Amino acid sequence: MQRPGTPLYNIKAYLPVVESFGFSSQLRAATSGQAFPQCVFDHWEMMMSDPLEAGSQASTLVTDIRKRKGMKEQMTPLSDFEDKL
Repeated sequence: MQRPGTPLYNIKAYLPVVESFGFSSQLRAATSGQAFPQCVFDHWEMMMSDPLEAGSQASTLVTDIRKRKGMKEQMTPLSDFEDKL
């Protein structure tokens, strides 16, 4: 939708947070600095898969996030956090 009286356009889209990292720089590079995004949080949406099940969509996302953050790919077992009496 074009803003009245300007050459600017508003584009509304949903972008998963995990895919938003680097979006601004990629958009500006693709448009030679002409576009400038403004992102606003809209809603949460549940994933219907188990992050502990190898190969599931949730597991893949968790693994990718852990890699990006420089963490071990494998999640630490809960037993490592429990008190040992």
